[in-house]
Amino acid sequence: MSPSALVAETGDLPSLQPKAKSASDMVFQGILRELEAHALVPGQRLVEVDLVAHFGVGRNSVREALQRLAAEGVIELSRHKGAAIRSLSQQETLDVLDVAERMVGLLARTAVRGAGEPSARASLQETLQQLEQADQTQDGIAFARARRRFYRVLLDMGGNLELKRLFPTILMPVVHAQHRLPSLQKMRLDDYRRIALAVLDDKPDQAEAAASAHVNHVRTTIQTAYAAGTSS
Repeated sequence: MSPSALVAETGDLPSLQPKAKSASDMVFQGILRELEAHALVPGQRLVEVDLVAHFGVGRNSVREALQRLAAEGVIELSRHKGAAIRSLSQQETLDVLDVAERMVGLLARTAVRGAGEPSARASLQETLQQLEQADQTQDGIAFARARRRFYRVLLDMGGNLELKRLFPTILMPVVHAQHRLPSLQKMRLDDYRRIALAVLDDKPDQAEAAASAHVNHVRTTIQTAYAAGTSS
């Protein structure tokens, strides 16, 4: 999962409560959500005046959000062409997945810390049900929303503030948007079940292995698509 939309921002150590969402946050997270929902696609231009009207915010808020998205590599800013959703090359996609494999493995391992909390267990189980329902109805937007919640629940279960800070910077929203392969959703659902089961069973090694295997499955599927010329 949108990576930056997955978790609330946290402040410095003296104040760990989530910050109130600003207008720029709304634009920032809204663009990520629309990217995952395929309302935006890699290579698409983002026009400031259109974003102002779409989100109902001021131009300064839009510009701030675009600067943040550019800093995280989600969009590209050009002095002459403006902003556009970034399009990843094959090697850039594989590089993102290399980082994601290790980060998601750590995420699953640390989530085991919260396996004994009834409310956390219930949240993880509920999220799996949402993923299954979205898969049954072939609702891609609902599946993306449930996927974001799945990762958010794992982050909350682990309680690792540094991981919460770093995890949103992985460019998975761009990868998801660029590689809309039918086989990926079903594979993801099966993998998420394995990850959740290992976390709920308090098995950190198995949870980490299942999460790493999940990203490897994504990598293999995308590489196969590249080889066949059907990568998007």
